Amino acid sequence: MSTTTSINKLAQDWLKWDKNPKTRAEIQELVEQNDVKELTARLENRIAFGTAGLRGPMKAGFSCMNDLTVIQASQGLCLYVIDTIPNAIKSGVVIGYDGRYNSKEFAKYTAATFLSKGYKVYLFSKVVPTPYVAFAVTDLKASIGVMITASHNPKDDNGYKVYWENGCQINTPHDKGIAKLIDLNLEPWEINVDQLLSGPLVEDPLDRIVSSYNTKIAQYSVASHVKFANEKIIYTAMHGVGGEYTKMAFEAFKLPPFIPVAQQYQPDPAFPTVTFPNPEEGKGALKLSIETAEANGSRLILANDPDADRLAVAERLKDGTWKVFNGNEIGVLLADWAWQNARRSHPDTPAEKFFMINTAVSSAMLKTMAKKDGYRCEETLTGFKWVGNRAREVMDAEGLHFLFAYEEAIGFLYGDVSLDKDGVRCAAIFAELALSYYANGSSCEDHLESLYKRYGYHISRNRYFFCYEPPKMVAIFNKIRNNRNFPTKCGRFEIERVRDLTIDYDDGFPDKKARLPVSTSTQMITFYFKNGAIATLRGSGTEPKLKYYVEMIGQDKAHVQQELAELVQCIINEFLRPVENELTPPKDD
Repeated sequence: MSTTTSINKLAQDWLKWDKNPKTRAEIQELVEQNDVKELTARLENRIAFGTAGLRGPMKAGFSCMNDLTVIQASQGLCLYVIDTIPNAIKSGVVIGYDGRYNSKEFAKYTAATFLSKGYKVYLFSKVVPTPYVAFAVTDLKASIGVMITASHNPKDDNGYKVYWENGCQINTPHDKGIAKLIDLNLEPWEINVDQLLSGPLVEDPLDRIVSSYNTKIAQYSVASHVKFANEKIIYTAMHGVGGEYTKMAFEAFKLPPFIPVAQQYQPDPAFPTVTFPNPEEGKGALKLSIETAEANGSRLILANDPDADRLAVAERLKDGTWKVFNGNEIGVLLADWAWQNARRSHPDTPAEKFFMINTAVSSAMLKTMAKKDGYRCEETLTGFKWVGNRAREVMDAEGLHFLFAYEEAIGFLYGDVSLDKDGVRCAAIFAELALSYYANGSSCEDHLESLYKRYGYHISRNRYFFCYEPPKMVAIFNKIRNNRNFPTKCGRFEIERVRDLTIDYDDGFPDKKARLPVSTSTQMITFYFKNGAIATLRGSGTEPKLKYYVEMIGQDKAHVQQELAELVQCIINEFLRPVENELTPPKDD
């Protein structure tokens, strides 16, 4: 065998440790073929702890999701939690899984690993939405939670998401501490999985959590004092796990049953009717939903992604066309709903005692609304690991009332019964919101327009290019920052401030230091333009995407739209240069 010594050693370690016949055979075949390139790709770099855990393609090798890397991650996590959280073993761990290939098996290996160290384990007996795990951690007063899911990624991917004892996704320094202990404990422990899973330390929390969750989210229903229209609502689970659980959320809110998109209602890991199981992709992903709505005379579509932590919304307009709302539009509708309900429920509480949160790439409209109405708006980095932890900090340290948080990638967190994005409860909440508008002869689109007239038009254009080579992503951003000689114009648009959260730079402050957490491993630059526009470029933490987020603000809708279109094209042409940089555009909706 002529592979390099290091790759040969890694291959031998894999063959010694991996007990899964299929993935073991994959590496064995590559060794026999002397495929050094593929062995290097599979074995040289370990799958890394990223957005609150692991995510990647399901293949053999240390760089991918498989039985062995799940066991190794669980070993490191198990030991880290013992070292970090008092009474962790007794408090236990919550483990859930979605409907993807191998999710149930990965969950069992995770559970057995924790059981082998004497942990109490709450292992769901069937597929659950990701929000159920976040909720269960605090409801059961567990030490941590693990959810096996790759959210809306393609069918060949899977992931491993970790929640801390506060019910929030893990954040620094925990990710680094866990990663270190994974690396120090790579050899699988000798355990009997079936024996451990049938032991006395395992409990199925499903019935308790279903009851507790639906009882607690019912407090967000306003059915007792708001009139609703009697209109049909279409719902799709996008071949994921949300169907049964969103149905129960509607029942908890005493809403009429929705009409499901039958072909997409049951979990199916092949996602047979969609190219990407991601409702954020727009009309292409919602094709069957639109057909179902038109066949049933409905004007409202609600969609969850496959693990049901996100919510998409579409509405049929007066001219018969369908509008798919973007995350910012849904976000400001829900924020306004949360604020109006807070004012009604707590008329004597000062506005400054309430707060909401949005992320650095979300619309500035929430800040505008907060400033006008008097409540606080907090800004965090992208990702609910930042959002949830910040909500917890402000509630604990200042005693403020948390109302709502969102990020533009259709992630919404309404209320504080759990602190992660939740497409299940937000589906029921949005249903009430829409039905109340319809009862008054209005619509979601009409109400959004009224908010623009009150707070100013905040119109955004968010999209992405695929960038499959990480070094190329770094090179693109380095060329833009040009050794801190940032551009002062883009086309005819003048730039008055630049924030770079990769290199800790913000020339909007005298010390030129950023006021948000920085990460050298994540590319992210924001440009603030003289005309009020804001544009952020960032590399995705979970997908091979270079994303751009551009927002224009003003009182004249036509002018805002025209300026936005021109600025977006300038940013693509001058900063991203897709042809020169060989970036792949997404397929049109």
